[in-house]
Amino acid sequence: MSSLIVGISDCQVTDDTQASLVTYALGSCIALTIYDPVALIGGMLHFMLPESDLHRGKAIENPYMFADSGIPLLFKRAYQQGADKKRLLVRATGGAQVMSDQEIFNIGKRNYLALRKILWKAGVMIHAEAIGGTVSRTVRLDVGSGRFTIREAAGPEIELAASKHGNVPAGMRGGV
Repeated sequence: MSSLIVGISDCQVTDDTQASLVTYALGSCIALTIYDPVALIGGMLHFMLPESDLHRGKAIENPYMFADSGIPLLFKRAYQQGADKKRLLVRATGGAQVMSDQEIFNIGKRNYLALRKILWKAGVMIHAEAIGGTVSRTVRLDVGSGRFTIREAAGPEIELAASKHGNVPAGMRGGV
C-alpha cells in the first residue's frame, strides 16, 4: 500500500484503492477527511487557520491553508472524481490546544468552529470526530477499505469508525 502524505496546508484526493492518505503531527490544525464508499474516493485536507480574510495573498498562493477556502476545494475535487455528496462519510480530527492552556489565540477552537460553520451551511454532517485535547495526532485513511485511524503522540493506533451521529473513541474526548 502506498502512502500519499498530506502536509500542512495541503490536500489530496484519490481513487487509488491501494493508497492511504496520511497526515502527521496534527496539533491545532484540523484534518478533514471525506470518503465515498461506493466510488471508493478519499480526500484529506490539513488546514491550519480558520479564515483567509486577513491573509488574501497567502489564500491565493495556497487556499488549503484556510478552512474557508480549502474545504470547498476538497469537496469540489472529490466531486470531480465521481464522489457523491449524499454518500460521503466525513471525519474531522485535530483542533488541539498544544501550546499551553493559556493560549490566547485558541487556534484549535477557532479552526473547529470555522469547520462546523462551513459544513453546516453546506448541509454536510460530520460522521465522526476526535477534536481538542492537548496532544498531536497522526491520521490515516485507507482508500480501498475506508478504514480511518488515529494515533495520539506515542499511543496506539485507534480506528475512528463513521457512525450516523459521530463518535469519539475513549481517551480522545478532549473537546473544545
